[in-house]
Amino acid sequence: MTSLSELPPRTPVTVVSVQDRQPNDLVARRLRELGFVPGEQVEVVARGPFGAEPLLVQVGYTRFALRRIEAARVQVAPLQGGRA
Repeated sequence: MTSLSELPPRTPVTVVSVQDRQPNDLVARRLRELGFVPGEQVEVVARGPFGAEPLLVQVGYTRFALRRIEAARVQVAPLQGGRA
């Protein structure tokens, strides 16, 4: 298991969890609302030019720009059998 921020581009993986850093963590809750939920397939599409930030991340057919610190909260694992 690794974090989404450490993933090389174009590597599809499955979300395992989103880490809460404090009780009632608003960032973690928002990530879950955007679709970063266990079992969902995600991938880093591209990285920004300066410090590899922001990350362009795809969940389903939707793309989001995330800061590395936000992407680090999303724990991911390799796809099982080629599918989520």
